[in-house]
Amino acid sequence: MKKITVILFIFLFVISGFSQNDPRLKGIEEELNQILEMTHASGFSVAIVEGDKVVYTKGFGYRDYENKIPADANTLFAIGSSSKAFTSGILGQLRQEDKLDFNDSPIKHIPELRFYNDEMNSGITIKDMMCHRTGLPRHDLSWYLFPTADKDSLIGRIVYQEPFTGLRQNWYYNNFMFLAQGVIAERITGKSWEDNIRERFFRPLGMDRSNVSIDEMKTSSNAAFGYVVKQDSLIEKTDYYHISGMAPAGSINSSANDMSRWLLSWINGGKYKEQEILPEVYVQEAMSSQMVVNGALPDKNFPDMHLANYGYGWFISSYRGHYRVEHGGNIDGFSANVAFFPVDSFGIVVLANQGGSAVPGLVRNLLADRMLQAGETDWVENHREQLEKNRNAQKEMADQSISGKISNTKTSHPQHEFTGLYSNPAYGDFKIYLENDSLFAAFKLDTLYLRHFHYDIFQPFNLTETGVDTTESIGIKFNFATNDGGDVSNVKLKMEPTLEPIEFKKTLISIDVDETTLERYTGTYDLAGFEVKIYTKDKNTLFLFVQGQPEYELVPTGTNNFSFKSLDGFKVAFSALVKDKYNEITLFQPQGNFTAKRK
Repeated sequence: MKKITVILFIFLFVISGFSQNDPRLKGIEEELNQILEMTHASGFSVAIVEGDKVVYTKGFGYRDYENKIPADANTLFAIGSSSKAFTSGILGQLRQEDKLDFNDSPIKHIPELRFYNDEMNSGITIKDMMCHRTGLPRHDLSWYLFPTADKDSLIGRIVYQEPFTGLRQNWYYNNFMFLAQGVIAERITGKSWEDNIRERFFRPLGMDRSNVSIDEMKTSSNAAFGYVVKQDSLIEKTDYYHISGMAPAGSINSSANDMSRWLLSWINGGKYKEQEILPEVYVQEAMSSQMVVNGALPDKNFPDMHLANYGYGWFISSYRGHYRVEHGGNIDGFSANVAFFPVDSFGIVVLANQGGSAVPGLVRNLLADRMLQAGETDWVENHREQLEKNRNAQKEMADQSISGKISNTKTSHPQHEFTGLYSNPAYGDFKIYLENDSLFAAFKLDTLYLRHFHYDIFQPFNLTETGVDTTESIGIKFNFATNDGGDVSNVKLKMEPTLEPIEFKKTLISIDVDETTLERYTGTYDLAGFEVKIYTKDKNTLFLFVQGQPEYELVPTGTNNFSFKSLDGFKVAFSALVKDKYNEITLFQPQGNFTAKRK
């Protein structure tokens, strides 16, 4: 990805389709511009609704930073997980149509769906998935590092995903459970999640600019590019992330103007311009607390901000003593926040083309303070202080990581023996390869450089157009292990904080061996009175057989070297070539090594 130099003075662009005269918002642009500059954001758009009207919409900064094309209220941004309320909303409609019950087992509607254990299979309900209380942690790297456009394929991974606690014991965010909700809607309606979103929400709300895929985003006019901030101030363009397989969890792209219509339906009991979009009963239930997220006491610096619960696709909290319903969204290069205050009858949407950005939260709080007229906080200064704390914490963590390194250690195997294909059924496959005396881990979308840390542990770093970025480690170390035969057999990655490291087993990578060479191995060998038979099938696959045992397929892994396909740690090496036939085999087993001679 191309790095660019940030311009020190970021100009503010304001594009508005109507007059903005609300006295509560007087001088707000100056404060929003301060947020833009302080966060080094490329741009953002904002909309405020109140009652049945849009009272404020504007765009700031750039949708295309390189070419200085301004963002406006109609600019498309990826909204990420702010999509979740749409997905659960479909189920709210289907319940109203008597096509499902929230207490249904999801397996009723997706018969092939299975969870990690019987308790989960028999106990999990649709409602549990809607409010993140299944006992599953995120397992996000399963879909992020191992993406697929096939929703059913991702559903098939759930059975292998380990829970960290019991059903309904703890709240824990999980994108897979929102994928499952989208698939339930597909099975009931016979339409794709994408078509359901278009027909049930976009069309009746007049969200004509909104879409549900990156392919549509790329062909849309006035669409933002995504950016990240590197080294605190460098604005760097990033690629769109195709989230099609996990679409129900976060693939909607929309504008501030379009999202204002979505907000209006929520603060008006599910209606937009007198048309019912969502059942009122569902709206009331969705924005009510269904599961406690965090029961901690308020921060002493913000005593009037407390409560952390979850409804259906919405977080519930108290902001300055006012009931707030909101949900953020983050996907590569984009951040969002959609919030409304149902008792006060107003809502705010903030969409930014900056990944992992503080902008949506800062802007939301600033605008909420103005609308509520309940006192203001210097959110810009508060953010500066928080940034400094975070930098110190990150430095401390980096120092601790370095201090944990044991010097002057070596790997137990040469580097080439760590290469191979590594697999986990809950996640997927990745390849480790050797190039220019360096190890790399190749995932579907990204490749990481692996630098030796100590023993058989490697530290990953991102690759850029200019080389390896060693300024920041990924944070997940690659910990290799061996089997009883002494071979590198797996690598463990700490992908979930609540679970033990996830194990990826090494899969044999075979080399090509021609038919003539395979024939040189075939024959009967004597092993202390036991016959070991070596033969081929279909002329291209070698097998080993000992009386009283099953036949074993042999996989060629090197010159005259084979591994047992079905037995971990068992290998065969052929030697002593005489007259086009090998006369000796050595069997490598965890119990020891044994030599057999041709009869």
